[in-house]
Amino acid sequence: MTSRSYWTAVWCGFLVLAIGLGVRQSFGIFLKPVSAELQVGRELFSFGIALSMLLMGVIAPFSGRLCDRFGSAPTIAGGGVLYVLGMVVTAVMDDAFLLILGNVLVGVGLSAATFGPVLGVVLRVAPPAKQALAIGICSAGGSFGQFFIVPLAAIVQSFFGDWRPTVWALTIMAAIIIFLAAGLNDSKEIAANRKAEGGGQTTREALSEAFSQRSYVLLVVGYFVCGFHVAFLGGHLPAYISDKGIGLTLFGKTLSPAELGGWAIGLVGLFNIAGAVIWSSMGGQYKRKNLLCMLYLLRALVFLVFILAPLSAASVLIFAAALGFLWLGTVPLTTSLVGFIFGPVHLTMLNGIVFFGHQVGSFVGGWGGGRLFDLQGNYDMMWWIAIGLGIVAALMHWPIVEQRLARPTAVPQPA
Repeated sequence: MTSRSYWTAVWCGFLVLAIGLGVRQSFGIFLKPVSAELQVGRELFSFGIALSMLLMGVIAPFSGRLCDRFGSAPTIAGGGVLYVLGMVVTAVMDDAFLLILGNVLVGVGLSAATFGPVLGVVLRVAPPAKQALAIGICSAGGSFGQFFIVPLAAIVQSFFGDWRPTVWALTIMAAIIIFLAAGLNDSKEIAANRKAEGGGQTTREALSEAFSQRSYVLLVVGYFVCGFHVAFLGGHLPAYISDKGIGLTLFGKTLSPAELGGWAIGLVGLFNIAGAVIWSSMGGQYKRKNLLCMLYLLRALVFLVFILAPLSAASVLIFAAALGFLWLGTVPLTTSLVGFIFGPVHLTMLNGIVFFGHQVGSFVGGWGGGRLFDLQGNYDMMWWIAIGLGIVAALMHWPIVEQRLARPTAVPQPA
């Protein structure tokens, strides 16, 4: 792509992330009605979502390898197909098996249609001087989808009084991902990068090199905390607000606690549109690992203030706005840091492994929230765990060495 046409990839990627992650984040509003209809505790639904997130991470390195080898467009389109199939299964499910199967398909599909593959395209096609802004805007797509789609899903569910029509509407929306993949073609850039580096480094050599660097291991493990936070809050914040009976009446309009929970997640997405762009832009001026330390510490502080302050509709909305600014700022910083250190040839695969750490955290945060709720009847312990992990993540990112990896140049052999 030329320096002018890279915006095609940015905006197509923006929409892929908006739809894929917006629809996925909407599942939190189905937690209570689905659990009630299937007559199971919250743990089963939480486990299904958590398993989906875990599979996103497990498959992400393989999806990344397919992107690096065959191009991102066909890989993302294939992920879109599996995503839609998973949504169809979810819409028709009537037992625990189909609930789990639908989540499995959605998770595998999203592994190829989420941040790693999409931002990998943008990092390849955007000029170096424009990369920070480009990946910041593209990353904000996930937040825009959360802001637009989650509240919309809450409204549709309230209108129908049933979660199934809402899932069908989201399924139709998810199908658009398949067509947007055409704007994420990076095959020429992949070939050029491979040629520029001589095409000599194999997948095994790239993995060995990455895991020999302590900084890479710290990124993988540290990203666990981001996944834990996002899955716990995205999957359980609406239910937490509903359990507390916190509603809102404003300008003659009354929002039920369930609706306020959906709007809180939407507000997180709205403020993260700005947050993703701002954090990413700062990553072009300051050390990204230092920004990540600051971001995780601020998350821990926001959690602490929220659980200690009196709970009200105002505190919920303020918390959602503050959390939104910090929500996915980790994504462009972490993704671009991997690319900066290791270069573009194996970028998507290496970011897929880092994303695996994120999704392990998502599994623990999503399932653990439901498990602890069923055991204790509240989310108190999960809040304190989230605070502690935020501090740990900040400490883990501090010793990362942010510099390009020097590789010895191969000596040309005589003919």
